[in-house]
Formats: sequence, structure tokens, C-alpha cells
Amino acid sequence: MKIRYALPALAAVAALTLAGCANNAAEEGTDGVKADASATIKPDEAAVALLPEDIKSAGVVVIGTDAEYPPNEYKNDKGEPIGWGVELAEAVSAKLGLTPEWEILGFDSIIPRIQEGVVNLGSSSFTDTLERQKSVDFVNFLNAGSQWAAPSDAEIDPDDACGLTVAVQTGTVQHLDEMPRRDQECKDAGKPGIEILPFEGQPEVTNAVVNGMADAFSADLPVTIDAVDKLGDQLHVVGDMFDAAPYGFATQKDSEMTKAVQAALQSLMDDGTYLKILTDAGFESGAITEATINAAKN
Repeated sequence: MKIRYALPALAAVAALTLAGCANNAAEEGTDGVKADASATIKPDEAAVALLPEDIKSAGVVVIGTDAEYPPNEYKNDKGEPIGWGVELAEAVSAKLGLTPEWEILGFDSIIPRIQEGVVNLGSSSFTDTLERQKSVDFVNFLNAGSQWAAPSDAEIDPDDACGLTVAVQTGTVQHLDEMPRRDQECKDAGKPGIEILPFEGQPEVTNAVVNGMADAFSADLPVTIDAVDKLGDQLHVVGDMFDAAPYGFATQKDSEMTKAVQAALQSLMDDGTYLKILTDAGFESGAITEATINAAKN
């Protein structure tokens, strides 16, 4: 049985709740062919009207993703991006009357490409933070948090991890914020620091723990639960979910594209498409009812 992912409200950092069954079949058919779930979505005139003229006339939206963060964004056997995050981004594209053109990039490269104007939309499980808001805007679509996993026979407490080696994906909030903070807290207490082991993709992060290179990993809650779901005989969840924060689509700072994406996402929320995508993936408890911009408070 797959594990459904229970996500928190932003106002509270709740304990992890696991229930039900998740279904990722919406993104990929049984033959490995990427499904076009957005084919029946009609453009929203109000959202289309907000588009920058150059993007509207081109008829294409260039979307940057890392595609190494299952089950949110990852690649099928043909190298095509799939996952519930991909499906939601393509639904936004359909509401804008645009054809999605995916550009698979390293996670750290996506925001600079948006700033340059080469990429129109970032869809790569971005946690909206005040620091990232200095570079791009975020159109928020989910409440999420972080979660640790460790070998199934290991008793590890994330709040007492001094001296451990912890794997993370490069450029994530776990890499840039959480682990440096925990490491410094250990050193300030006169204890051994945490060895932070970064990898480009989440599969490598997970393998580092399974293969004994790292004692544990920290990732976004949906990603951690997906790894445990697939490797339940080798991994288990340790500690509670923490650092609740919003996910968001990244767009160029102070741009009309931000407003257009917000309107498109709100239209998906209003007509039920948004909630269906999250429910099919098992993330409906993290759903929001209003497409906000830059909701992060820290």
C-alpha cells in the first residue's frame, strides 16, 4: 500500500500523519508514456489577458525544472518530466493558452535563468523563502514542510544529530538553511558538527543513506515519504515534520507573468482541477484555496 502524504497548515508545524493510498498514475500511463492531463483544460480569458505580450504571441511557456525530485518532478524512461508538480504546471500552461516547453536544469540554475528571462516559469518544488523572494516572485500552491529518513534499523533523532552525516539535495532549503543551522547549533553546544553531504539529485541523496554513505537525509515531506514508500524495508521516517512553508511557482520579479500565473492557478482552484490533481497524488491535505504571491514569512 502506498502512503498518502499529510501536509500541514502554514500556521502550525504538526506531526507527520500517514494514511490512505497515493496514486501517481495521473502523470504516467502503465506503458510509461506521459499522459496529457491538461488536454481538456480550456484557457482562462482573464489569465491570458495578463500575459506579457511576447509570451502570449509566442504561444509557448518555457518551464524550468530539476526533474530529480520524485514524486513531485522526475523523469520517465523517455527522459520526459512527469510527476504531480509537472501535471499542475502543465494545467497552469493550459489555462494560459500556452504550450509548455520543459527545460531540465540543475536546481541552482533555474532561478538565474528566470532572472535572465530565458525561463518563464520555475516548477521544481521551490520552497518560497524571503531570501529567494529577492530574486524571483512565487505563486504559492501548496503547504509543505521537511522530513528526515534514516536506515530502517537506525534510531536517529533529527534534534540530536551532532556528529552525523546527513545527505541533502544541492540548493534546497535543507542544504542552505536547515543543515547549516543544525550544524552551528551543535558546534555552539561544544558538540561535533554535522557533515553535510550534498548531491545534485534526490535519488543520489536516498542512495547515500541506503548505501551507508550517510546516516540520514532531509528533504521535503512528499519526497521523503515517497522514498520510504518505495524502500520501506531499507528506510523509515524519523522525527516529525518541521519547518512548514509554502511551495510556489517561480516567476520573474515584479512581472506581469506573476499575475498571469496567479490568475491561471486560481482558475484551476475554482473549477476543481487543482484539487483533483492533488487528491490523485495524495496531497489534498496540503491544498490551499487562494493562489497567493510571496506568502513566505521567513
